[in-house]
Amino acid sequence: MSPTHPRIIGLVRLFRPELPISAGVCVVLGELLALGSVPSVRQLLLGFVSFFCISATALILNDYFDYEIDKVNAPERPLPAGMVSTRDVVVLSILVAMVGMVASACISGAALAATVVVWMVGVAYNWRFKRTGLPGNLMVAFSVGSTFVFGGIVVGRPDDAVVWWFGLLAMLFDLGEEIAADAMDIEGDRLIGSRSLAIVIGPRNALKVSAGIFLAVVLVSLVPFVRQWLAPVFLIPMLLLDAVVLTATARLLDVTTGNPRAVIRWNYLGVSAAILVFVVMRLVVSHGGH
Repeated sequence: MSPTHPRIIGLVRLFRPELPISAGVCVVLGELLALGSVPSVRQLLLGFVSFFCISATALILNDYFDYEIDKVNAPERPLPAGMVSTRDVVVLSILVAMVGMVASACISGAALAATVVVWMVGVAYNWRFKRTGLPGNLMVAFSVGSTFVFGGIVVGRPDDAVVWWFGLLAMLFDLGEEIAADAMDIEGDRLIGSRSLAIVIGPRNALKVSAGIFLAVVLVSLVPFVRQWLAPVFLIPMLLLDAVVLTATARLLDVTTGNPRAVIRWNYLGVSAAILVFVVMRLVVSHGGH
């Protein structure tokens, strides 16, 4: 195999494609939620590419800033493995960020502004805040929640209540998962000097905080129905979401639970399924707006 091939493979692995794809898909879901119909191909592509690239940029930069740690803890990553150079990582992150910003500029000035804000949060997180614990968790959660709001911006409905509601749900849900995951990674986090909530207040207390946030997700999920700006039929997928979250929360708090990581993954998959059901219903029930 020529030297070029490992380098190309290394560059692709820097993207960790499943995560940027998830970000792009959430933007598309935000577009569908805001419109209640299928957007234009242009809106779908530009929206997806914008946040795919911005998410990928943050992940690429993560490898740059974690180089010394990865040499010990993850020597198979492209940079410590010698598949790419630090210059490759920096250049790739700049190019990918530029593609994302050009794509968002083609949508609107508001889309570009939103993209720049999320990019800045990603850079700051990798540079200074990754090991700060709760502040870093909040930055990641903000970026996740912004995907749905960005979807509304793409289709010209930045003030749509449904996408802001979903953005808040996604932000809270991700924050709960981040804190719970940190409680699973306490030994590794100690080695890298992290100030995760699990280290500061203990893993059991951190899981209690995570549980409290998941309960907030359940409460927020019911707001549109209490305020009566969503048709009652949409309560069906929300009750499914709530059932998944409450079950996972109870299992996380149960000291006899054998594999908390599996609970976190089950929670994520169950909530994702409920969101997809909601989106499909919104497309089918054309009048089921605000």
